[in-house]
Order: sequence, then C-alpha cells, then structure tokens
Amino acid sequence: MTSTHAFWLAGREAAGEDSFDVTSPWDGRVVGRASVPSDAQVEEAVAAAYAVRDEFAAVPAHVRATALDHVAKRLTERTEEIAQLISGENGKPIKWARGEVARAVSVFRLAAEEARRFNGGEAQRLDTDAGGQGRMALIRRFPKGVVLGIAPFNFPLNLCAHKVAPAIAAGVPIILKPAPATPLSGLVIGELLAETDLPAGSWSVLPVANDKMPALVQDERLPVISFTGSEQVGYAIMDSVPRKHCTLELGGNGAAVVLGDWASDADLDWAANRIATFSNYQGGQSCISVQRVIVDGAVYERLLPRIVAAVEAQVTGDPADDKTEVGPLVSEAAAQRVESWVNEAVELGATLLTGGERDGATYAPTVLTDVPAGATLATEEVFGPVLTVTKVDGEAEAFAAVNDSKYGLQAGVFTHDIQAAFRAHRALEVGGVVIGDVPSYRADQMPYGGAKQSGVGREGVRSAMDDYTYERVLVLTGLAL
Repeated sequence: MTSTHAFWLAGREAAGEDSFDVTSPWDGRVVGRASVPSDAQVEEAVAAAYAVRDEFAAVPAHVRATALDHVAKRLTERTEEIAQLISGENGKPIKWARGEVARAVSVFRLAAEEARRFNGGEAQRLDTDAGGQGRMALIRRFPKGVVLGIAPFNFPLNLCAHKVAPAIAAGVPIILKPAPATPLSGLVIGELLAETDLPAGSWSVLPVANDKMPALVQDERLPVISFTGSEQVGYAIMDSVPRKHCTLELGGNGAAVVLGDWASDADLDWAANRIATFSNYQGGQSCISVQRVIVDGAVYERLLPRIVAAVEAQVTGDPADDKTEVGPLVSEAAAQRVESWVNEAVELGATLLTGGERDGATYAPTVLTDVPAGATLATEEVFGPVLTVTKVDGEAEAFAAVNDSKYGLQAGVFTHDIQAAFRAHRALEVGGVVIGDVPSYRADQMPYGGAKQSGVGREGVRSAMDDYTYERVLVLTGLAL
C-alpha cells in the first residue's frame, strides 16, 4: 500500500483532506502520495510565520546553527534512502541523485557556518567630517520579512535546501512550496527540521497546488519571494507583485566555448567528455546544462567527432541502475516537447549527428550542427539532453555568439590563456564564467544567478541570506574614538 506523506505546518506534521499520487517518470509506478493542505491550513501557516518573525530573528545564532547542523547530519545518515526517493519521483539516475543529497548536505553545513558569523556587524567611524566627531555607525542586517520559497522539480532536494537553509541561518521565517511533480524530497527536509528546536511557525513545507499560488504570492505578509523555475512563470510572479522583493532563478541555454589553444588530444578528450556528460546529466534538465557548443575553427574538425562519440557513450536507461547516466525527462509531455524542437530544427536545415529518438519520457542524447538562427532550439532553453555545435572564427566571434542570446546564466570557456580568461570574464554577459570546464559547475557557496532574462538576484548560501535581509544602521554618539 502506498504511504501518504504528511506536510509540515508551522513546524508540526499535518494532513489535509485531499492527496495526490507522485509517480515515476520512468515506469509510471506510484512512488508515494502527498497530502494537500486546505486553504485554512495554508492561512494558518502564513499567520504563524508572520507572528513569529520577531521571535525568530532574535533566536541565538547557536540555536539556528545547531538545527542546520542536525539536518546536514541526518541527510548524511539517510543518503541512500533519500537518493532513492529523488530518483523515484524525478527519474534522476541514482548516481546523480546521490550527488544531489551530498550537495544538500553541503548547503545545510555551509548555512550552519554562516549562521554563526552572520550579522556581527560592520563598524564605520563617522568623524571623517567635522560633523561626525564622536560618532560611529554599526551596520547590521535584519529580515525583510517572511519568505515564500518556490522550488522546481529538477533538483527536488537541493533547490529546496537553497531556499530553506539560508532563511533559517538568517533568522527569517520561510514557507516552502516544493514542485507538484516532486514534493516528497522537500517534505523530507520538513521531517528533519521537525527534529530540531526551532520555534513553531518559523518554517512550513506545503505542497500547494499551482492554481492556489496566486493568492499566496499576493499575500502582503510574505514580502520576499524566492522562485526557481521557468522564465514565463517567474516574470509573471514579479509582474503581479511589483512592490515585493523577488529573487528569480530562471532559464538558460548554457554555452561551452572551446578556443583554439585548447588543442592537445588530452585537451579535446577532456572537453568532449565534459560536454557530453553535462549536456545529458539530469536528462539535460538543468539551467546550466550544456546546450550550445561554440568551437574555434582551429580545433572544430578534431573536436566534433569526439563530442559525438562521447555523447553516444552515455548510458541511457533505468534510473535505478548504477550504470545509468541519462534517465527519463520529468514527463512524457516534456520529452514530446524536446522531440518537436529537434524535429523543427532538422526541418529547417539542421544536421542531426546522433540521437533524435524518443521512447516515452526518455529522449536519446542528441547532437546537431548547422542549426538555423530561427529554430526554437537556437534561442530557447531546451531543458533536455540535446546540444548544438557551432563553428566560429576566433575568440571575438565565439564570445559574440555566447552573448547572442536573451539568456545569460553561466558560460564555460576551454582555454589555457589567462588573458583570454579575463577577457571572457569582462565580455560575456552571464552570471558566471567557468574557465577550463563546462558552464554546469556550481559550488553551493558561490553567488549563483544570471543576467538578462536568466533572472534577478543571486542564490548561494550567503548571497541568499543577504537577499532575505536589509541593512540597518545604528549611530552611536559621544564616543571617544
């Protein structure tokens, strides 16, 4: 019998009258059932978070840090169980699911460390002008208010962690809404937080249906919204609440540039393997997966067959198998969309070198060249295991090709030239430039976010804590400085 997972209302276990099945994208089996909060229960969670905000801000740092350390410890102890849950509800190969748990452990550990040192304050002497003689300013950060965290399906544990852990570290109440397709991993975070001594109301995990979200987004008691997901939904949220503080982590069409100095056999093998792996990991369902490969003509002919061979070597199949590297997409509808975009590109003149086949929710790792500028695949985020390869003439043309996009999340540049690395950092209109690797690298402590239509604001534990808080100045007078 399938078990029903309770949700977490103001720090306690709760159940609603309704529930829904969570199924595996791989084989359709029911992984679990999630209980759905009623409107009254959602209201209770919001009211509790709003009421506790001053109390939670005053909770000592060691209490918040200890709670975060506890979650990191329990995630570690339950790694295999939680990885199996992620793989079941998301379709993510188990090897990547284990990696996701490890990253969530890091997020909570980093948040515990930040909680211990956050808000010590910055002192400024003000007697730099005569009018400030005897005065000093102490600058500290205080919560903007309750956070509404909205997480996506592609990293159902770690992106929930990136909403919750920084909020707790900064003493900010949070209501987390996990994705409807993958709520169970987020509910595990609630289960572990319930084992701590955090005050009631300081956190809730509510699998609210999408059609119920507009009212929650509009609620004035939730002045901060942290959203990760599609461009369309993210900007619709921001447009609907122009006076709220919104952090939006949206789409990308990540570019990997291979410059002409990256030319040895070892270099090209490394680039091909990294590109193949990170265009297909998570089924390509990552905002920073490799979608566009931009190659200097000096190495194009040698690199292209290596990329195709490395992509064809990706093991596709049952996500429960340790050998599987590419599993299904989150749904058959998602795979059908990817299929339609590839078919459109081919009809417009693109060359399909490998892949291009769909089996249910699984789409074969795919490589195309000569994709016309007007094809959807050239301009939008495919969010599937598909990459395009383009030949360019030199660094300037390569960097211009990266920037020829409405998105700007991250880019990777394969080069040994330190000057080219700095030119890339200056020229590329993205939130992060990774040298010597693909754009898909993310360390959970670093600022993470995009330019242009890839979003607004930054995540990363400390960056999110800053985002959830604001500076407040205390001026002391009559001091003997």
